[in-house]
Amino acid sequence: MLCVLQARPGPPDPNRERAAWSRSLGATSGAWGAPEAEFDVPYGHVAQNTGYAMIASRYGAVYGYDAKAMAKIAVDQRANACANPEAFFHGQPITVDDVLASKMIADPLHLLEIVMPAVGGAAFIVARKDIERSNSNRPAIIRGFGEHIQCKSPSYADDMLVTPIGPASRRAFAMAGLAPGDMNMAQVYDCYTITVLLTLEDAGFCPKGTGAAFVQGHDLTFRGDFPLNTHGGQLSFGQAGMAGGASQVIEAVRQIQGRCGERQVARHDLAYVSGTGGVMSEQTALILEGAPA
Repeated sequence: MLCVLQARPGPPDPNRERAAWSRSLGATSGAWGAPEAEFDVPYGHVAQNTGYAMIASRYGAVYGYDAKAMAKIAVDQRANACANPEAFFHGQPITVDDVLASKMIADPLHLLEIVMPAVGGAAFIVARKDIERSNSNRPAIIRGFGEHIQCKSPSYADDMLVTPIGPASRRAFAMAGLAPGDMNMAQVYDCYTITVLLTLEDAGFCPKGTGAAFVQGHDLTFRGDFPLNTHGGQLSFGQAGMAGGASQVIEAVRQIQGRCGERQVARHDLAYVSGTGGVMSEQTALILEGAPA
């Protein structure tokens, strides 16, 4: 089965003003009857920036906010992008100081902590196990998967710091018979740095509230002890709209197949992949394993 995802401009809308307004809302619904239209939009809580900034602010109030640790996520992923010729920001390294000096978009999120939109697409093939060997590349076997839907907007979450990636990941790891510590790499949906931090915690790579210490204590580059988003992530590779999250799946498969050139990780048998929709509203987890020789 060929899975194709593409990001491109939609068909012309005869009501241009309404179309522009709809696009400006992002994942927020302005439709009549939607709770966001009544309780979010009139107060400026619109689209993704405000929602993720609210989550990040809440995290700081509960666990403390380490701005340098958050910036390090972006820096390490940019280092990975610099080893990926296909990345939007290939050849453009950054430092923690660069991230913290970039424009504040929605406090506490800086410009370089927010995803780079791009035009593009993605495609991959899912095949039956009995025909996997017809391909010359090493197959990446789906060992486990999970998904969980929590809410439409963080405004209505029971606890916005308890994300859907928790139950989704537990389901995926249980199906695979594996644990977070077994993974050789993590390809984590990274629309914002706070998304990465919460995913690492709720997926079980570190205890709740210790994500910043985990990030500071590990090298997240493809050369490091915890390879994370080895293609650069959407923060530095680019996010091609609805096809954006597929870049994490494709990178995991390429790593497992040993096809990543300079950024190839040393151990590449097991990969954790996550996906995120809305504003931490629904999330998915995937465990991939390379077929034995």
